[in-house]
Amino acid sequence: MTQDLSKWATWREIHSQPDIWRAWGQALDVAGLRSWIAAQSFDEVWFCGAGTSAYIGDIIAASVKGARSVPSTDIVANPAHFLKGAKPLVVNFGRSGNSTESIGTLDALDALAPHAARINITCNKDGALATRTSDAPTQIIVLPDETHDEGFAMTSSFSTMLLTALALFDAPCDVPARMSDLADQLDNALTQIAIGPRPERVVYVGAGPLAFAAREAALKVMELSAGQMPAVWDSTLGFRHGPKAFVTDATDITIFTSPNDPTRLYDADLAAELRTQFPNAKVETIGAGGDIDIAMPFGPAWAAPLVVAVAQVRGVVWSDTLGLNVDDPFSGQSTLSRVVSGVKLYPVTL
Repeated sequence: MTQDLSKWATWREIHSQPDIWRAWGQALDVAGLRSWIAAQSFDEVWFCGAGTSAYIGDIIAASVKGARSVPSTDIVANPAHFLKGAKPLVVNFGRSGNSTESIGTLDALDALAPHAARINITCNKDGALATRTSDAPTQIIVLPDETHDEGFAMTSSFSTMLLTALALFDAPCDVPARMSDLADQLDNALTQIAIGPRPERVVYVGAGPLAFAAREAALKVMELSAGQMPAVWDSTLGFRHGPKAFVTDATDITIFTSPNDPTRLYDADLAAELRTQFPNAKVETIGAGGDIDIAMPFGPAWAAPLVVAVAQVRGVVWSDTLGLNVDDPFSGQSTLSRVVSGVKLYPVTL
């Protein structure tokens, strides 16, 4: 790889993740926050966000029992359907904390569930998720400044918000030790990533939490290539039911493989099938014993940032080879922006 990629903030932010996790694992008040959560009264935990921030909730809900992913885009579009009569603990994710849907979700909560407990996890100390007040029991978790990515694509913000929520809602563990171990794993994984010729299209699949990690991986490729590289995602077993039609000889297919049986066996069967059916396509596995070997000792949800980082790296390389501004791939187009704005919010119907 001959490109000078360190000139891009996105590249630097991807590679800063291990150090961020090590420091944040030491700083996060897990015991205090878990105690606060235990003292609240709620029926369900909702994980809310838009885009990548919503996919964080999908990953957690596929792993943590009693958790539900409710995208803020869905709440804003139909707030009464979700909030009337509900008694959730709402966990809001937002890199900037200022997207229209983040603000709209806070508006909907104030109108329809004003006493619902909230945890706002954000990377921007000056955003609405960090600064807006309410009468509801609320915890504000502002991540280190380094996670407030300069680049268009969410990288360290995605991973650190996800790991923060898992530290609070998954089974208790030694969080500093776990974050340090994950950082070491990512350092190792980053040395294993081979960059081949840029494919015409890309596929990511996985099962359980790794299916939604696949969704985030596909989004990274499309965002960083400004839509010039089509990418799809699906579950391991779901991929055969139509989406496999997307595959051509010029497709890169990545399977995020689970450490758990029987899931691991289904992943392996799909990889073998695709290698037989599409001998000219590139089929790669990422996971324990895979082409990129990531052990996943803490389960697939905790490993999601590790496998997604591979897509982050390749997305930057491919974006650069396309001659794009990696930190702002849509520069000059005015179609997508780093923080979604300009969405008209309508009054919440009581």
